Amino acid sequence: MKLLLPLLLAAFFLTPLQAAQAAEVNLATSAIPSASYTSSWESVAAINDGIDPPSSNDTVNRRWGTWPNTGQQWAELTWAQAQTLRVAQVYFFDDNGGVRVPASWKLQYWTGSAYNDVPNASGYPTALNAYNKVTFGQVSTTRLRVLLQSGQGSVGLLEVKAFTNDPGGGGSTTTWNPPANLVTPLNEVWQHVESTYPNLYGFRNYGWDQVMANRGSINYCVRWDSSATVTAAQRDQIHAALARQFKKWMDVMAGHNAWPYATVPLKVVGWAVRDRAQLQWSDTSVDIYVNNIRENAPQCAEPCGRFFNQGGTYPNCPGGASHHYDMSLWLTAGFGGGAGGDWGQRIGSEYYTSNLNTDNIHILLHEMGHSFGLDDFYDWTPTGQCCFLMKAGSATSITEFDAWMFRDWWRHLKNRYGL
Repeated sequence: MKLLLPLLLAAFFLTPLQAAQAAEVNLATSAIPSASYTSSWESVAAINDGIDPPSSNDTVNRRWGTWPNTGQQWAELTWAQAQTLRVAQVYFFDDNGGVRVPASWKLQYWTGSAYNDVPNASGYPTALNAYNKVTFGQVSTTRLRVLLQSGQGSVGLLEVKAFTNDPGGGGSTTTWNPPANLVTPLNEVWQHVESTYPNLYGFRNYGWDQVMANRGSINYCVRWDSSATVTAAQRDQIHAALARQFKKWMDVMAGHNAWPYATVPLKVVGWAVRDRAQLQWSDTSVDIYVNNIRENAPQCAEPCGRFFNQGGTYPNCPGGASHHYDMSLWLTAGFGGGAGGDWGQRIGSEYYTSNLNTDNIHILLHEMGHSFGLDDFYDWTPTGQCCFLMKAGSATSITEFDAWMFRDWWRHLKNRYGL
C-alpha cells in the first residue's frame, strides 16, 4: 500500500462515535471478584477490570498474583443474580520469575450448596500472551471460580471474561448488514479501491493476513529513531499504548461477519536502536538490535520481519519464529504527520510519547487503518460523509463510517482464509 503523506491536524474534531460492540457482552465486568489469597502489592480487582493485557508479563496494568503462596489457589467472580454461562476466557499472569502459568486449572460453578466442575469443558489451555478460551455445557450460577494448581511458581491472573455465547464463534454474525445510509458510500469506497490498486487481491501482507497467519495475534518491533533514552517504564507504556490503539480496530471486528477472534493480543518482541545505552533496562523481555540501519533508521533483524519474509517462515530469525515481528512502530524524532502500510506505522516520537495516556492517538490509528488496506481521501469524499478518521484531519477517533469500511475489507477478503 502507498505511504501516507504528512497528516494535517484539524482545529476541530467530532464527538467520537463508539465502534460497534461485540455481539456478546462480557458478563465478568458486572461481578465482584474475590480470591483465596492476594499478594499485598497486587489486586484481585484486576481480573475483571475490562483491560486487555498487552502480555502475560504486564507491568503497566494491575494484576492478581499469589506469590509466595503455592499449591491450589482460586479467583472467583460473584454476581448478585444468576448468570447463564457457556464460555470463559482466562489470561494468565506470568513474570517468568515467582509467578508462572499453572500446572493445571479448571472452572467451577456454584450450585447453591457446592462447587462443581463445569460440564463438558472443551479443554484447559495454558498459553502465554493470549486468552485461553474454554467452552462448556450451559450453567446458571451466581459464582464462577478459576481453580489453579501451581507449577513452577505461584499463580496469577490478569483478566477473566465470561459469556453466555461464544463471542468468536457461534455468537458472531455472518451477514453483511451496514446501516442503510452507508451502503452507497461504502460501495463507492470499495469500487475506488478496486480501480486504484490493480493488485488488490493478489497482495498477501495486509494486516488481515498477518493476524490470520498468527492465528489471532500480532507482533511488533519498535524502531527507536531518536537520540533520547528510554526507561523500562517508558518501554512498557509505549507497548501498552500501542496495544490499546490496535485493540480499537480489532474491537470493530469482534463478533462480526465470521471474524474468528474475540481479542487479538499484541506483543512487542523487539526494539531497534543506534546505541544500546539509550535503552535503560537490562532484562530480556524484548530482543534488542543495535545499529542495524535501514532507511537511515534502526531496524529489527530483517530475517525476523514478515515484510521481508512474507511466506510466514523465519528460518534465520534469532530465537525462531516466536521472535518474528509482523509490523514496526517507527518512532522518529521531529517527524510530522505519519505514514503507514503493510510494514507498520511511522509517527513522531515526541508526539507518541506525549500521548501515551491519550484515549485516541489518532495519527497512529489512521496509519493502522492503512496497514489493513484502508485508503486516503485527499481528493474525494464518499456520498453523505464529511468527517471520518481516514479522511485526514477531519476526525480524531474511529467513526461509524471508518468501522464499516474496515469491515468491508474483511467482507471482500475473508474467503482467502476459507471463511
